[in-house]
Amino acid sequence: MKIPKKEVKERVLTVPQVKEVLDKIGEEKLDQFQRRTLDFAAKFSKLNSKTAKELMAKLVDQFELDDEEASQIVNCMPESIEEIRVFLAGGRKIIETSKLEDILSFLNKYRKNG
Repeated sequence: MKIPKKEVKERVLTVPQVKEVLDKIGEEKLDQFQRRTLDFAAKFSKLNSKTAKELMAKLVDQFELDDEEASQIVNCMPESIEEIRVFLAGGRKIIETSKLEDILSFLNKYRKNG
């Protein structure tokens, strides 16, 4: 008897999106590793899931970042150009300061107040 193969799609998620997925499953159904992950996501999410997803998509579209770079920027919400540089290709490509300033200005619009 053949077991049907299930197609699995891989995609990059932000920490707030991970939190949302685990919240939907319900804490009582999570194993120990998943509970720790949920605890981490709850402590370190800087945005809600919807806003994080929207911001990530805009970073990819408007600033031509790849999913991994955009995800890390959303997860950490850097507050300076120097911090943004850390996430962009590990220094493998030169990025104009004006583009970094635009990204920082864009992030500031999404930053939580207080």
